Amino acid sequence: MNKTDFLWVEKYRPKTIDECILPEHTKSMFKDFLNKREIPNLLLAGPAGCGKTTVAKALCEQLGVDYYVINGSDEGRFLDTVRNQAKNFASTVSLSAADAKHKVIIIDEADNTTHDVQLLLRANIETFYNNCRFIFTCNFKNKIIEPLHSRCAVVEFGIKGKDKPKLAASFFQRIQQILGAEGVEYDHKVLVELINKHFPDWRRVLNELQRYSVSGKIDSAILAQFSDVSVEELIKNLRDKDFGYVRKWVTSNLDNDPNLILRRVYDGLADAVDGPSLAAAVLIIAKYQYQIAFVADQEINVLAALTEIMVECKFK
Repeated sequence: MNKTDFLWVEKYRPKTIDECILPEHTKSMFKDFLNKREIPNLLLAGPAGCGKTTVAKALCEQLGVDYYVINGSDEGRFLDTVRNQAKNFASTVSLSAADAKHKVIIIDEADNTTHDVQLLLRANIETFYNNCRFIFTCNFKNKIIEPLHSRCAVVEFGIKGKDKPKLAASFFQRIQQILGAEGVEYDHKVLVELINKHFPDWRRVLNELQRYSVSGKIDSAILAQFSDVSVEELIKNLRDKDFGYVRKWVTSNLDNDPNLILRRVYDGLADAVDGPSLAAAVLIIAKYQYQIAFVADQEINVLAALTEIMVECKFK
């Protein structure tokens, strides 16, 4: 067993495009690639946890190609590392997949790579075109440079309103199968509420369910961990510039979604600061919400946002 198989997100990761939970038009496009036994360079863009990396790996597995994954938030940030890894892999002929047309390099979280790394990857696309294809995944496609963006077929993983009920229902069924296989009891209503809360972040739902499953049952108690954040006392202490309290508050609320925390802070500030300060707070919150997708430490990011609000805003 692979050492990552104890994680449900890996143990139950879909192995084929058919198994992936996707809108029909998106799934049909990937199936067309499979039927043609050929893929273009791809840029898969969409929110965290919606299945971009899973789709990239499933395509490679079904095509039977050799593929290599570089994480853009880790080794993908270093120019020499990417240069050596990409060149060594892309420039050699595949021996294990004789009938495959190309190798594939997956650049996961490509929006976290540096500008220089992206320029290098742009050059690699052209240099190794006859032997290798590239699949990039990202949360924010505006962070991908245009010369790289324009050399890829872009696939948006954003889910339109009409697709949400069907996809959520499919994921609900998938979760039931997983919990059944793991021997974990569950409350149907709790699963529905959890999916609705985090849609379409399938990865987060699975991670939270696994974390809570040690009790042997998924019930309403799990929802208490994700209840709405109360910011009334926080706002008072921001006004008093009590950094010690603010720091403790952030630590005690780490189980909540950072986006939810900052949204509740915004709501709480509406009646607590003057007009110009509310405008400043909006810009501060927007900046730190944007950073949530790629910062290394969410606690420090949220604390930095609250500290900036505490220092820069004039409270009533």
